Amino acid sequence: MNQVTVGSYLAQRLEEVGIRDYFAIPGDFNLSLLDELLMNPRLKMINCCNELNAGYAADGYARENGVAALVLTFCVGGLSAVNAVAGAFAEDLPVIVVSGGPNVNSLMENRILHHTMARPEEGYKFVLAVYKEITAHAVVIREASTAAFRIDEAIRIALSAKKPVYIEIACNLAAALISKPNTLSLAPTRKSDPGSLKKALEHVAAFLNGSRQPVLVAGSRLRTGDATGAFEALAAKCAYGVACMPNAKSFFPETNSQFMGIYWGSASSPGCREVVESSDAYLFAGPVFSDYTTVGFSALIQPARLVEASPDRILVGGQVYHGIVLSEFLTGLASKLNPNPTSLDAYLRIKETAHVIPPAAPKELSLSTRQLFHHINESLDGTTTVVAETGDSWFNGMDLHLPDGCKFEIQMQYGSIGWSVGAFLGLAAANPQRRVIGLIGDGSFQMTAQEVSTILRYNYSGVIFLMNNGAYTIEVMIHDGPYNTLQNWNYAAMVETLKGQSSILSQTVRTEKELVAALKKSRTFKGLTFIEVILDRTDCNKALLGWGTAVADYNGGKRKNAAG
Repeated sequence: MNQVTVGSYLAQRLEEVGIRDYFAIPGDFNLSLLDELLMNPRLKMINCCNELNAGYAADGYARENGVAALVLTFCVGGLSAVNAVAGAFAEDLPVIVVSGGPNVNSLMENRILHHTMARPEEGYKFVLAVYKEITAHAVVIREASTAAFRIDEAIRIALSAKKPVYIEIACNLAAALISKPNTLSLAPTRKSDPGSLKKALEHVAAFLNGSRQPVLVAGSRLRTGDATGAFEALAAKCAYGVACMPNAKSFFPETNSQFMGIYWGSASSPGCREVVESSDAYLFAGPVFSDYTTVGFSALIQPARLVEASPDRILVGGQVYHGIVLSEFLTGLASKLNPNPTSLDAYLRIKETAHVIPPAAPKELSLSTRQLFHHINESLDGTTTVVAETGDSWFNGMDLHLPDGCKFEIQMQYGSIGWSVGAFLGLAAANPQRRVIGLIGDGSFQMTAQEVSTILRYNYSGVIFLMNNGAYTIEVMIHDGPYNTLQNWNYAAMVETLKGQSSILSQTVRTEKELVAALKKSRTFKGLTFIEVILDRTDCNKALLGWGTAVADYNGGKRKNAAG
């Protein structure tokens, strides 16, 4: 048979680009499409509780798998997912959003349809208009004859741009027959402009080789440019001290002897800021200089000392070189740099050596955040992925010392609280062999708690640490008020109600002794462990205090030194 349905064509394309699972919310405009997708035995549908959480799950899946798919119904589904898709755009994650759309016949007859704003005269393209603002490409398919081309084009753009795309398929076309697909022809691998690359390499190599104390700093867009391996190879060749921006934590091995810590302005690891900002040359690879990553633009990065290597351009000394592939630039630079360990030597001289304290018996006193994260750190290994929610978990997470292979995920550019619950699901689905650990505050959890139900439904394992301090701690530190106080929940009891026929190990801990006992149980439990940790409202990471003040000052119009 030389024909397939539009839906099965889409399924094959999703499979070809490496998607094994897709996140879905059923609705009458996408039911026929879901029927077609379900006919592909190599694709698994993961039913989520709502579209926002499904979008967050797709975000997490794309981080681990490289690309994800999200299937929604028209308008009420599509618009409910907008926040998550915008976050994926901000974080450079290719999420293929597929929506069922109105029947073509209804459109031709100008019918007023449910799930819409009752404006048929506009052709029901308002959802498309919204998605054009938050994706790299948005398309409506209302003719079977164009379906194959439009599906392929959207998928190519998602993979090449590393951004979400939106594909809306009229509900009466999902089962329409079209020609069987050939092998998907992806866009050719992008290559650097040879002349531009040569000039950039010569300029940057001369600048760095002529400097006294150069450093390397990893940024989050190293992943966007598929350049983490090239960055690590460059570091090995040049012998510079290496730091990571907070949203690039784990992109460079923290066990590597060149690793100096996290560069985050005033919230940096001890000794790291001093070395980076005192250097006469710094190469930032894939950075995003935002108010969050620069602590309200207070980081002291001088443009005259900066090499900014982005996925598509290089900035050095006021000169911009376009048409450059980041991985090719970093690889080429490795062969041109002279080894110079001066910055690493400077760091080692001022590095604070942690005092080794003999382990003591766990105490019965109230549990502190510092004790909590000490024991979390002890539980990490090379198969762990840590997902840290926006808030105090960012700052405590930065203090974790990651073993080889351990991954760390945050949503720092978009910073949508509640993201981590769905992202936990997506990360677990993308690679069930890894153990996901979620660091989630109570305020964030209240946004998206019901997706724990989906984690249990599909038997994904891992540990969620729910930090219960009764407040939006990060907002308290930026600008406190009565709006930052939460209605307290009995979280450990609540998640028990979500398990259905699944099993969950759910506990509340108030002391270090109780925490240690809970962690011991979790190591042998096959499934999700949920640990509610009771903490004092004022017990937060000290770095958050200064960060919150700086961001509040910037929000209030108090200007400081701008990074970059």
